[in-house]
Amino acid sequence: MLQRLPLMLAALWWGSATAVGAWVVPMLFKHLGTPAVAGSMAAQLFAAQTWVALLCGLVMLWSWHRPNQRHEALEASEGHIDPSWARALGADQRRADTWVLAGMLAAAVMTWGVSPRILAREQLALWHAVGSGLYALQWLAAGVTLWRQGRVSPGNAS
Repeated sequence: MLQRLPLMLAALWWGSATAVGAWVVPMLFKHLGTPAVAGSMAAQLFAAQTWVALLCGLVMLWSWHRPNQRHEALEASEGHIDPSWARALGADQRRADTWVLAGMLAAAVMTWGVSPRILAREQLALWHAVGSGLYALQWLAAGVTLWRQGRVSPGNAS
């Protein structure tokens, strides 16, 4: 069961980031009375999305690096591991860690670094562009993580 947890978390992270950024926030600006009201509500949604990103990322990292995780992966493949696949798995895991950490960092910087400046209306165009870029980075990181978790490997081909 724990082997599929990262896939489910990556799906939750990417799906929620997609829903908030592509549908919910644009609908707020279309249907709420003023941009200030919509912007305030959007900031709350982006803050909630940050917590989703941080929690999903932390649990994924924990599940990949918990004690006995590598031993369980070897048992699951019943000893039929090609040494080149094992090396590739290690490199792939480092890349996965990097994407997760980049997405978590982008979410945190957006919420605690950029969002207060947008709400204070400081250089609004600049900070909105920076925030949008960080959100896009978070979305990309979640998407890459989901894509990589969804691949079939010799250890989970069933």
